[in-house]
Amino acid sequence: MDENIEEKDKEALASMSMAPAPPRKIHSYSQQLRGGTGHKRNHQIRNYSVDEIDRYYNSDDEDFFISSSSAPSSTASSQRLDQSLVPNSFDDQPRPPLPEFIGSGGDAGIFKVPTRAPVHPGRPACLELRPHPLRETQVGKFLRTFACTDTHLWAGQECGVRVWNFENAYEPGCGLGGRIRRGDEDAAPFYESVSTSPTICLIIDDANKLVWTGHKDGKIRSWKMDQTFDDSPFKEGLSWTAHRGPVLSMVITSYGDLWSGGEGGVIKIWPWESLEKSLSLSSEERHMAALLVERSFIDLRSQVTVNGVCNISSSDVKCLLADTYRAKVWCAGPMDARTKELLKVFNIDGQIETRVDMSTVQEQAVEDEMKVKFVSQTKKEKSGGFLQRSRNAIMGAADAVRRVATKGAVAFQEETKKTEALLVTADGMIYSGCNNGLIVQWDGNGNRLQDFQHHPCAVQCFCTFGTKIWVGYVSGMVQVLDLEGNLLAGWLAHNSPVIKLAIAAGNIYSLATHGGIRGWSITSPGPIDTVLRTELAAKEMTYTRHENIKILVGTWNVGQGKPVPEALTSWLGSAASEIGIVAIGLQEVDMGAGFLAMSAAKETVGLEGSAIGQSWIDSIGRSLDEGKTFERLGSRQLAGLLIATWVRKSIRTHVGDVDAAAVACGFGRAIGNKGAVGLRVRVYDRIICFVNCHYAAHLEAVNRRNADFDHVYRTMAFSRGSNLLNAAAGVTASAQMLRGANIPGVTPEETRPELAEADMFIIFGDFNYRLFGISYDEARDFVSQRCFDWLREKDQLRAEMKAGRVFQGLREAIIRFPPTYKFERHKPGLGGYDSGEKKRIPAWCDRILYRDSRSQSVSQCSLECPAVASIYLYEACMDVTESDHKPVRCKLNVNIARVDRSVRRKEFGMIIKSNEKVRSFCEELHNIPETIVSTDNIMLQNQDASILQITNKSGKDKAVFQILCEGQSTISDAEVPDIRPRGSFGFPRWLEVTPAAGVIQPDQVAEVSVHHEEFHTLEEFVDGVPQNWWCEDMRDKEVILLVIVQGSCSVGTTIHSVRVRHCFSNKTIHIDSAKSRQSQGSSTHQSELPQPGNSSSNQSDDILKSS
Repeated sequence: MDENIEEKDKEALASMSMAPAPPRKIHSYSQQLRGGTGHKRNHQIRNYSVDEIDRYYNSDDEDFFISSSSAPSSTASSQRLDQSLVPNSFDDQPRPPLPEFIGSGGDAGIFKVPTRAPVHPGRPACLELRPHPLRETQVGKFLRTFACTDTHLWAGQECGVRVWNFENAYEPGCGLGGRIRRGDEDAAPFYESVSTSPTICLIIDDANKLVWTGHKDGKIRSWKMDQTFDDSPFKEGLSWTAHRGPVLSMVITSYGDLWSGGEGGVIKIWPWESLEKSLSLSSEERHMAALLVERSFIDLRSQVTVNGVCNISSSDVKCLLADTYRAKVWCAGPMDARTKELLKVFNIDGQIETRVDMSTVQEQAVEDEMKVKFVSQTKKEKSGGFLQRSRNAIMGAADAVRRVATKGAVAFQEETKKTEALLVTADGMIYSGCNNGLIVQWDGNGNRLQDFQHHPCAVQCFCTFGTKIWVGYVSGMVQVLDLEGNLLAGWLAHNSPVIKLAIAAGNIYSLATHGGIRGWSITSPGPIDTVLRTELAAKEMTYTRHENIKILVGTWNVGQGKPVPEALTSWLGSAASEIGIVAIGLQEVDMGAGFLAMSAAKETVGLEGSAIGQSWIDSIGRSLDEGKTFERLGSRQLAGLLIATWVRKSIRTHVGDVDAAAVACGFGRAIGNKGAVGLRVRVYDRIICFVNCHYAAHLEAVNRRNADFDHVYRTMAFSRGSNLLNAAAGVTASAQMLRGANIPGVTPEETRPELAEADMFIIFGDFNYRLFGISYDEARDFVSQRCFDWLREKDQLRAEMKAGRVFQGLREAIIRFPPTYKFERHKPGLGGYDSGEKKRIPAWCDRILYRDSRSQSVSQCSLECPAVASIYLYEACMDVTESDHKPVRCKLNVNIARVDRSVRRKEFGMIIKSNEKVRSFCEELHNIPETIVSTDNIMLQNQDASILQITNKSGKDKAVFQILCEGQSTISDAEVPDIRPRGSFGFPRWLEVTPAAGVIQPDQVAEVSVHHEEFHTLEEFVDGVPQNWWCEDMRDKEVILLVIVQGSCSVGTTIHSVRVRHCFSNKTIHIDSAKSRQSQGSSTHQSELPQPGNSSSNQSDDILKSS
């Protein structure tokens, strides 16, 4: 015996019988125990508690035997486990879980199990209007944008428009018209429009009860807000072709005009007069109405082009912002909403630019780092031989990858300067959000005031209400800021980018790229969240559901071989009877130097896969009866590493959201000869990650293998790959890059790895850990005698896990099969171990480990511990001889606890409506500071100006005001004034109100200038060309201004009515005094706006009914 064998091992070996085991035909080695020799063992179904100590083998324990409760005879329980091996096949008989070995160090740092709870402890309680649907169910139906009224949420999707009524927000999911659609099983009841081209942008026109949508086909469509919704799809109203390409953005200005932005910097203005005329036509005259609008547009680029030079950028117009504070529109720069004049163009650094449209100018060609030239060398240089040249080629490719990555990083830094979102706040400040997470504050003249960064990921959207700003990020984070830019709060709202935010009835709603919609109280985070979390957690049992799924995991180093159907059938073919998900990992699919170099080059441009890899996937699929029994989920290949997953068709509706990842560990972390590929899958609303690895080889490279695992665990970032379904729209490519990149300035403690956040994590592959302190002959002897417990003591992986240096906290079933490496090809039986010159010591290189949701404090399957797994089969297929490794397979039984989101939403609604503390918090949102206006009548003559004063009488709360125009009428002695609103309660062109919004400090006064502006209006444009000019309108005109006041964070409003009349005649005009009126509730729809002369009303709307 070798001197390295410990004394206790020598004694144990001496006491063992050296007689060889009785001969028997072996096809596979399993861990199942033989209960006796004279009868067939029948296993009984047993309910195993997850905290049974004898089920698990802790790294601090010694070997033990399975308790007698799982073996019918005392003789069997006293047998050595390694001598009770029996051949095993895939059958349907229920089996007890196998004992497990648990690595140390899994209770701290990034290896700690993620925190789970019935109600997420790290964010406010929310209304899940539409729970996260599986991505695969949304192909052709992804939600791209949304906007809110006080009573409805309107969402634009890839096939039209969808509407939710807040009155039904807490109702259980019933699909569309009672027809349950996949992906919307738990969504609140909704209605859909007829099918249209994909909706890209959407805006609300409260004044005219219209929703305007811009579409991919270049059309703008209108939808009536006050129509009756039923089970049949509702139809559009006025529509016309607005752009040759998609309509990327829209906005309604302070004067009621509709502006739209498209590709190539095109901005078109659709005057309200033509829209109003077209809307007044009947449905039979729809074609005429569309033609009227189409020919009425104003091309802004032609308006600001001088001598062929246009100062508007030719970039796509994705952001348009209506500045109601100053009656401007912001895009490339501020533009006057009344005169349509370009005021200034500035860059992100606040520098004024003189831009020239240079769309035809091409940048100089950049050296293509991907072209790796293999130049002919001298004979002296070639003397290194083939291996040296192969290594040089691979190292050259690795160097090229690093250079391209460096150059890409520089280009990406430029990309991060792009503006993704614009916002105007109540105090008139403009905010822009950038791809690098920078938020810039500007004044109304385009002067940069300050910038700040509270999160390193890309800004995707803004929203404001009162004196607060909400910011949505590509990381799924939502932050709350004050008007000075100070961070008030933040939480992870979604697990994918937040692409839209909107305010309605006391809630802020967020839309994620996956299509999920959540509503958060505008006071969150606050005391109301504590109450909601407590009450909702107390009802946990009412909305908890339990599921079970069996997973088959297989790993095989195929040694550059080709798929053989017989070998695949022996390994996997009979597994289909009980398995729900199959995950397969292959190593060394192809390992030639040229292939590795080409694979590295393809990875840099987003390409992956190979013909041989695809042939393996197809062959495995055939062995699994793909198409009839199983359906392929996804795959990922990195050089010689390949992972693929399949799901049983009967549970396909509960499995999806497949994301892929790859991490290279070879040749400076640049080449995929070593590394890992992974797939992340959502199963019953829980995240399971499958990772296939191939680590550094050779006996002495233990530390390198440990480092490979640590590198993979920390850096693996999942994204949608080329072999997966289409991605959701609505987030830029650069933003996706940011989300997966290593973010500078953020410590690892602040950003846990993505693998660490999974509910379950299964890692498998050729880990290459060897047996140490033992000779080749000794290892062969132990294997021949089935003494695997002795061999385990020499296992490098077990020793490293016990010391907490690798696979921290992961579990592996106790190995009861022979070492799977190294064998001579096509040589069956245990005599096939390497007998060549090197005589490599047999080793368990090929392993399967996992980590579920169990922790030291929680081990029962519940919403706090949502995934609890056990291994009931772990074996090697020894009859497969096509490689120098044996394939290994493992079956896991996984219990999953999930939330019935329809039931939880209903319980949430009951708490909102009935809980007294919650109602008390909501009533506080009605508090409105007392304000007075200096007059309710203003008379203007010629180009007079008048000052309207708004006084905040409150001594402690800020008052936020906004001035709208209820409508305009022409004064006539013979007629009663016909007051008609413009788009979004916009002002007539002859009236200038500055500022039209603002914030009033306690006991302070705001002064608003109401001014008559001489303006010659275009009567008609045809194809953007003016046809006739009106002279100054000499008729007497009258408007009703509505001064809407609310608190700094209140949903209640006070409305003051001010009558403004402008007359050219000198006759005396008597105007009846209009009283100041109050209306609790934030709605400003025309039908709900107070009418002049009406008596004061002070009614409190219950925001809880529409929350």
